[in-house]
Amino acid sequence: MSKALTKGVNMSEKFLNGKIAMVTGGASGMGRAMALAFAKAGAHVAIGSLLSEKSGQKAKGELAYLPGQNELAETATEIESCGVKALAMPLDVTSMASAQAFFDATMKIFDKIDILANAAGVTAEQTLCGHSDDLWLKVMDVNVTGTYRTIKLCLPGMIQRRWGRIINIASTAASVGAATSAAYCASKAAVVGLSRCVALEGAAYGVSCNAISPGWVETTFGKSWMSHIATETEGRSGEEYIRNVKNTNPQKRMIQPEEIGALACFLCRDDAFGITMQDLTVSGGSLW
Repeated sequence: MSKALTKGVNMSEKFLNGKIAMVTGGASGMGRAMALAFAKAGAHVAIGSLLSEKSGQKAKGELAYLPGQNELAETATEIESCGVKALAMPLDVTSMASAQAFFDATMKIFDKIDILANAAGVTAEQTLCGHSDDLWLKVMDVNVTGTYRTIKLCLPGMIQRRWGRIINIASTAASVGAATSAAYCASKAAVVGLSRCVALEGAAYGVSCNAISPGWVETTFGKSWMSHIATETEGRSGEEYIRNVKNTNPQKRMIQPEEIGALACFLCRDDAFGITMQDLTVSGGSLW
């Protein structure tokens, strides 16, 4: 991480000592970056991800990155290298039973959950005309209802202990439309709306809730999604599309996952408690 990204946020400062973080989608991408940022700040971290070996029922047309068991284990090892404990297990946020199992395992080992970061997500490239109901419902179930499920499990304990931080990954798509991303745009707008309601519910009890809305982030999933758009809808190479995204960004680059991790970690500071109910855009000045 560059000095510019960490200026004002000393990631080596263990200000999260004694805190427990639970991260969905934590084996890869932005979820992994948040998990590692929490660990570097001293928190013990539980990560859950839908794995390629346990993908379950897929809707035709959904786009998602499913890490393998090895990536889950490697991320857990990286977390523990920060001098904290890690829990890593498969998680399907579309299943309340799976979410409950992840929550229960975290509570059994750590006895509480102070920080919840929701990064699990899917997308789809499909116009509304011809959109299958199964695809629409799957995107909504993962991105919105999956976030609802984990918050519903974690929020009561945070309120009881009068301290909690909830960070939900939304997207610039929440406020910018695209003809072929109706389900994704609608789901991320819903995540922002949900985050605002949770922020108000927890406000009097020491609990904050914010949405982080990134633009294009340079993750495996992000690059795969851009390549799909390029080849399937625009008839050009993924490399050309990614190059164009970087060149048209005001900062001439793509957002790095570590930047999302740094922001999520900052939001967990006691002196950041006043930042709540916000939709925080991280896009380098780009609208999408």
